[in-house]
Amino acid sequence: MHYSQHATQHRPGRATRAFRPGIAPTLVVLALLPVLIGLGCWQLSRATEKRLLLAAADTQRQQDPVSVADLARQPPRSYVRVRLQGQLDAEHTVLLDNRTRDGHAGVEVLQPFYDRVGHQWLLVNRGWVFWTDRRTSPQIDTPSHDLLLDAWTYVPLAAPKNTAAVAGWPRLVTQVDAPALWDQLGREGLPQEVRLEPGDAAFDTDWPIVAMPPERHVGYAVQWFALAFALTGLYLYLGIRRARETLDNDRQHDSE
Repeated sequence: MHYSQHATQHRPGRATRAFRPGIAPTLVVLALLPVLIGLGCWQLSRATEKRLLLAAADTQRQQDPVSVADLARQPPRSYVRVRLQGQLDAEHTVLLDNRTRDGHAGVEVLQPFYDRVGHQWLLVNRGWVFWTDRRTSPQIDTPSHDLLLDAWTYVPLAAPKNTAAVAGWPRLVTQVDAPALWDQLGREGLPQEVRLEPGDAAFDTDWPIVAMPPERHVGYAVQWFALAFALTGLYLYLGIRRARETLDNDRQHDSE
């Protein structure tokens, strides 16, 4: 008994620490925790950006359509409503490949449109059509009479890559490049794509404004924060457990 008290007196505070995580776990947590929290915050910021983009697009698409002449005087931007009056060019159809709807493969159909009021060529996206049999071209019905159409502009975030011109029509592409098409056809046309609203000459026009909705970004943020929480919890658990094991070992050693 005298020996045990003497040993304890010579080990002040040796087994009193309730948290002993260790150097390696601490370094791992210090490295990973800011990354996980940062990724979660980034996903939340992306969700906010998408909400603002959707709200701005909805506001723009609620406006009255402008004429093609007015559109030609504006810098290219997305979601500007425009009224078209003229005729589609069925001989120079462009098929935008790798477009799926509800799990079905298909293409978006784009055709030159000459606006008789604004005296301008525009590249009109008529929407999505189902196409799985690549051995034959999809059947595209094109009205031959004058049309009065409402559409809205679309400018992709990334500029299209330079690709060699492909001969023959209809032309299958993976990116829309209106200026390149006008150069190939020897025509003066507007540089942005215009997408039809539901109505005459339109196919499936249910385009998503954003590729990933805000809700999915929020879901990813929750996952990153959950990983950060789990990492913190595991760190605390291991630190407390290691402290208790050290305390038990010290007590066992002092009792000997």
